Amino acid sequence: MAKTSQPLLIKRYASRRLYNTETSDYVTLEDIATFIREGREVQIIDLKSGDDLTRQFLLQIIAEHESRGESVLPVDVLNDLVRSYTSQSMSVVPQFLSQSFDMLRDRQSKIMEDMGSTNPLAKMPGFEAMQAQQKAFMKAMTGGVIPSPLSAASSDSVRSDNDLSEIKAELAALQQKLSKFGK
Repeated sequence: MAKTSQPLLIKRYASRRLYNTETSDYVTLEDIATFIREGREVQIIDLKSGDDLTRQFLLQIIAEHESRGESVLPVDVLNDLVRSYTSQSMSVVPQFLSQSFDMLRDRQSKIMEDMGSTNPLAKMPGFEAMQAQQKAFMKAMTGGVIPSPLSAASSDSVRSDNDLSEIKAELAALQQKLSKFGK
């Protein structure tokens, strides 16, 4: 699927069917999840009202995966999220989650980059097969999150160990603040 700067527009009809405006066919929630795993942004709108339903459908996709036993979110994290909706920390949570996922993508990009041809082990027989297994493992461990080209480009300016330590300290401080808000 070609990546474009425009999100893939999905229209929800009154019959509750989802229509892919790019390919002119109907899609399922699993199709939308696949688009997202492939790195495509989506926007889902209600055809009649024009309301943006993207958030609602993304939450539904997550809920379906969690209910099938594909648990990514630990129960304590889910509890903290519920608490954040009823506390003053609500304004901190979206920024915290966004920064956490940015750090995850950056770290994943760095790991993938380190596994590349600059690695001295690359000359070892069977390295390519081992590298493919490692990439599959990383994809499975991160739920299929694939680093976007933008995060790979930003990894050109690789952070030093000191920067990483600072980020970890900031993350720990944010976690402490969030736990205080949750009480």
